[in-house]
Amino acid sequence: MASASQLRPTTTPFPSALQRYFEVALYLLVFTGFGTLAATGGLGVGTVLLVSAALAVRGYLLFRRRAWLVPERWTAFLTVGYVAFYLADYFLISGGFLNATVHLVLFVMVVRLFSAQRDRDFYFLSVIAFLMVLSAALLTVDSVFLLAFGVFMLMAVVSFILMEMRHISAKAGIHSRQAGMDLTYRNMATSLAVTSPILVLCILLGAAGIFFLLPRVSSGYLGAYAPGGEITSGFSDTVELGRIGEIQQSASVVMHIQIDGDERGSFDLKWRGVALSNFDGRVWSNNRQQFPLSQQLDGHFALLPPRAVVGKRSSRPIHYQVLMEPVGMNVFFLAATPESLEGNYGRVAIDGGGAVFDLDPDHPVNRYRATSDIGQAPASDLRSAGGTYPPDVLSTYLGLPALDSRIPLLAKQITASANNDYDRALAVETYLRTSFGYSLQLPRTVPHDPLANFLFDRKQGHCEYFASSMAVMLRTLGIPSRVVNGFRAGEFNDLTSQYVVRASNAHSWVEAYFPSNGWVAFDPTPGASIPMRTGWSRVSLYVDAMASFWREWVVNYDVGHQQSLAESASSRSRHLFGVLRRWWHRHYEDLLAAARRTGGTMTGSPLRWGLGGMLIAASLLLVVKTPRLLRALEKFRLAARPERSPRRAATLWYERMTERVARLGWRKLPTQTPEEFVARIDDASVRQRVAEFTRHYESARFDDSVEHVRRLPELYEEISASRRR
Repeated sequence: MASASQLRPTTTPFPSALQRYFEVALYLLVFTGFGTLAATGGLGVGTVLLVSAALAVRGYLLFRRRAWLVPERWTAFLTVGYVAFYLADYFLISGGFLNATVHLVLFVMVVRLFSAQRDRDFYFLSVIAFLMVLSAALLTVDSVFLLAFGVFMLMAVVSFILMEMRHISAKAGIHSRQAGMDLTYRNMATSLAVTSPILVLCILLGAAGIFFLLPRVSSGYLGAYAPGGEITSGFSDTVELGRIGEIQQSASVVMHIQIDGDERGSFDLKWRGVALSNFDGRVWSNNRQQFPLSQQLDGHFALLPPRAVVGKRSSRPIHYQVLMEPVGMNVFFLAATPESLEGNYGRVAIDGGGAVFDLDPDHPVNRYRATSDIGQAPASDLRSAGGTYPPDVLSTYLGLPALDSRIPLLAKQITASANNDYDRALAVETYLRTSFGYSLQLPRTVPHDPLANFLFDRKQGHCEYFASSMAVMLRTLGIPSRVVNGFRAGEFNDLTSQYVVRASNAHSWVEAYFPSNGWVAFDPTPGASIPMRTGWSRVSLYVDAMASFWREWVVNYDVGHQQSLAESASSRSRHLFGVLRRWWHRHYEDLLAAARRTGGTMTGSPLRWGLGGMLIAASLLLVVKTPRLLRALEKFRLAARPERSPRRAATLWYERMTERVARLGWRKLPTQTPEEFVARIDDASVRQRVAEFTRHYESARFDDSVEHVRRLPELYEEISASRRR
C-alpha cells in the first residue's frame, strides 16, 4: 500500500510524456521539411540518401524510446572536421558555393537533431525546417507541394503548442506525482490530435479567403527564377546538332495546351518554336532580325511577319491556351500558321523565320492564348507552284557548308523521277522515313561529318539528323529550306481536355519554300510507337490534372481568374435565386391552403395535437440530453463495478467524497493536494476516515489496485455517516 510519504511532489524539468510528444512532433516537423525539399529534385542523390538515413535512425530511436545524444565535445570535433570537408566540397565535389552551403546546413541540422537538449537547439531545428519548406516553394510549382505544406503546418502547430507547454511547465518548477502527470498528458494527446487539425484548417481557410481576394502581382513570378538548361539551349539562336536528342531524354512536363472545343484529343499538331537557317555542318544558327510587334487596342498582338506569303489554302482556324512550366525560355510555342497572341506581356517580337519572342523581363512566358490557321494548301497548287523566289529567301535558305560529295548525289538519285519541287521534297521525306531507323542512342563524340556518318554509316538517329539531312539535300536541289525546332503533340488528358507536352516530345522538322505559297512543313522522321496504356498511366493523368489546377488557380491566379470566379459565383447566385423565386410563386398558394387546413384541424382536435406536440418536445429534449444521460449511466456503472477500471473509478469516488465532505463543512481547494486537504480537516474522526479513503484512492488511482478500489464505496458510506459540524 502506498503511503502519503511516498506521494510527495517531485521536481522534474518536464513530464516524460510531454517531452516525448514534443520530440516526436519536432522530428516529424524536420522530416516533413526535408521531404518537401527533397521532392523538388534540387538535392543530389547522395545528399538525399545520407540525410534520409540519419532521419531514419533518429526515427527508430524515438520509436524504440531510446535516448541517444551526441556529447557536446563530439559536436565540436564534427563541426571542425566538416569545415575542412566544406572546402573539399566547394572545390571538388559540388563545385559551387550554393550546393556546398546547402550540404553544410543539412549536416548541421543532422548533428543538432542528435544533440538537441536546450530550447535554442529546438528553435534552431524549427527554423531550419521552415527554411527547407521555403526553399521548396521557390524550386517547385508542383501540386504535391500543397499537400506537403499542409502536413508541415500541422506538425508546426503541434510542435509550437508543445513547446509552449514545456515553457510553462519549466516555469512551474514543481509537479505532482510523475505517474499522474504522464497519464494527464496521455489524455491530452487526444485533445491535441483534434485541436491541431482544426487550427490548421482554420489557417488554410483564412489563407484561401485572402488568396482569392488578393491576386498575384505577376502571373509568372516563379518563372523568372527558373534556371536555363538543356531545354533552353535547344531553342536558342544557336543549336548544336544533337541538342534536341538530349532534351528528349527527359520526361518532365514542359507545357499544357488546351484547344477550344477539343474534348477528345482530335488534333495531331506540331508546336513551332524557332526556325534555323544557317548550318556549318555541326551547328544550326539564326541571325535573323527581330521585329517588335505593337499591341492592339483589345490587348492582342497580330503575328504577321514582314513580307509573309500565304498561298491559297483552306481556312481552319483554332483558338488555344498554352500554360508553360517555368523552364526559363522566352519563346512562344505556336501552331502554324499563327495569327494572334494574347497575354500579360508588354513587349513581343517576331523574327523573319516566324519565331515569336517575349522581350518583357517582368513577365516571363507562362500563360498565353493564341489563334492559328492550320489549313494547308492543296498538293496540286504546290506541284504547279512557279514564279521567282524573293531575294532574301535565296540568300538565306540556300547556303551550304562543305559537304561530303555523296550527299548531293544521293539527293539527285532519290528525286530522279520527280518533275517538280514539291514531289522532290516528298521523295526525300519518304526516303528518310522508310530507309532509316529512329534511335536516341548516339555516340558520345560527334563525328567529323555528322550528316555523312548518319546517311552512309550509322543509318539511325533522332529527329535532328533526319531534319538536317532533308534540309541540306533540298538545298542541294535548289529548294530553299530551314530546320524548325519545337514539340510534337503530347498525350491528351481527357480529365482536363489538355495536351500534356513533355521534354521527350521535343522535335525537329523541315519547312520548304514554294513561290506563291510560302513555307510548307515536312517531317522526315519515322513515327514513334504509341505507348501502351496502363493503370499507372491513368493515375499519372489524375496527378497531372491536380498539377494543372495548382498551376492555373494557385501559381497563375490573377485579376482575370478573380473576375472569372466572381462572374461564376454571381451567375450561380442569380440562377439559384431565380429557381427559388419561381418555386415560391408556384407553391405559395398551396402552402397557404395547407396552413389553413392545418389550423382548422388543430382547432377541431386540440387534445390530439397537444399530446403530439408534447411527444415531439419530449423527443427533442431526450435527444439533447442523451449525451448527459449516457455519461450519468457510465458513472453509475463505474461506481457499481469499480474493479473494471480502478483508476477511473477511484477518480469518480474521490470526487464524490470531496463533495460529501464539502457538505460537512470542509471544501477542497483546487490548489490543495490530497494530503493538504486531509490536514485542513479539524474534526479528528472525519480526518481519520478521509485520510484512510485518500490512501486507498491513491493506491487505486496510481497503482491500478483492484483491492483498494473495492474499499472506496465502504469508506465513502462511513464518511457520509459523519455528522455535519
